[in-house]
Amino acid sequence: MDAADMLSVEEAAEVADTTPSEIEGWIKSHRCIAVFNRYRRYKLPRWQFEPNLWNVLQSLASALCTTDSWQVLVFLETRALVLGGQTPRAALEQGVEAHRILALATAEAH
Repeated sequence: MDAADMLSVEEAAEVADTTPSEIEGWIKSHRCIAVFNRYRRYKLPRWQFEPNLWNVLQSLASALCTTDSWQVLVFLETRALVLGGQTPRAALEQGVEAHRILALATAEAH
């Protein structure tokens, strides 16, 4: 939660080139990953705004059958044997096709 790549709503708005109110709308509609810190303020992983991740987030949450950001975050940050021990996040960042990650998420959800 305190990692350098965890952003406040205002910082996320700067990274995503939008407004804090738009980020809050994305949070409410489960469009992005946002988790509460110990002060009950949202923190958002910076990396989710990279195109390889941003473009798959909505489909990923659907494949996992969840709107819970923690579940999506845990999935993305947990090493998977079928990905050679990489995390799904790292695999996406390195160009693994999204359909492979979505298939893994679907399998995990069932």
